[in-house]
Amino acid sequence: MSLKARLVERVAHHGPMTVADFMIACLHDPQDGYYATRPSIGEDGDFITAPMVSQMFGELIGVWVIHVWRQMGSPSRVGLMEVGPGDGTLMSDVLRAAKLDPAFEQAIDIWLFETSEPLKQAQSWKLSGARPRWTNRLSDPVATPIIIISNEFLDCLPTHQFVREASGWAERMVGVRDGALSFGLRPTPEFDLKAPLGSVVEHSPVQEAFATQVALRLKEHGGAALLIDYGRGSPGFGDTLQALMKHQKVDVLETAGEADLTVHADFPSVMAAARAQGVATALTTQGEFLHQMGIIERAQALSDAKPDHAPVIERQLERLIAPDQMGELFKACCLYYPETLAIPGFEEA
Repeated sequence: MSLKARLVERVAHHGPMTVADFMIACLHDPQDGYYATRPSIGEDGDFITAPMVSQMFGELIGVWVIHVWRQMGSPSRVGLMEVGPGDGTLMSDVLRAAKLDPAFEQAIDIWLFETSEPLKQAQSWKLSGARPRWTNRLSDPVATPIIIISNEFLDCLPTHQFVREASGWAERMVGVRDGALSFGLRPTPEFDLKAPLGSVVEHSPVQEAFATQVALRLKEHGGAALLIDYGRGSPGFGDTLQALMKHQKVDVLETAGEADLTVHADFPSVMAAARAQGVATALTTQGEFLHQMGIIERAQALSDAKPDHAPVIERQLERLIAPDQMGELFKACCLYYPETLAIPGFEEA
């Protein structure tokens, strides 16, 4: 029985489910969930991420990590954790940049926050020489300062959706109509927000809880977290739930478990949750962050070293920083403690 058929049966027995519960089932069902069984990343997969666009992305994050470590006083031991490491490409590029500072390379304990078994296998192969440790708890690394990096993780966390109707707010639910999964609405009097009729609001307690956990870890031992994702830089309305298969948007309900499901990261709520724990925050666009980290100079150096690759490098640069590509929609968010840390890449944020 397919996941879609099992979800139809689940609704028949237990009633409609929230969009958040639907996302969890589609992505993490042990038998048929996308990340549990068939994550497919890359040009030949369902979607591509910035580390796969160009080595420049991961290398500059590696440079960022080194600078942050130095700002922290160059501690002799520091946890370096990637949350949602994909196939290991980003961490591989970060570790290559780490060789620029042998003292830093010796200081790091590498942790990978991952729940997908297929992706763990890919990470194990790509990072075999680094001897990383895997965890699904932010508290696992020993009591040392920590630097956390994350690229396209928040967008996979479940969200609730609410719609403003004439009679008030209603939560979007996944139910069954004529034997097939369908969207419906359930009145939600306790949800109170002024908005135009028909507005859709997304709220992800899981994104907020993740930010809270990160903030508590930083507050306890010091450090910084760099969260890069596509999403909102200010509060707003809109339905951003989408399913991706072979780089194309597909029907969310018809492809349950077969496609990647994502929503926009809610950076205002993420930062508010972190600040509530006494942790400082900063936000800028991916394009501006990479500019400040020196991506133009890095691209020129690569082109000078391999002139025949210059056109490809130029296209990669455009993909990463152009406003109509990943430069504006994708944001770079930093959570850090203590607030006196001078965080590179956010000087004008």
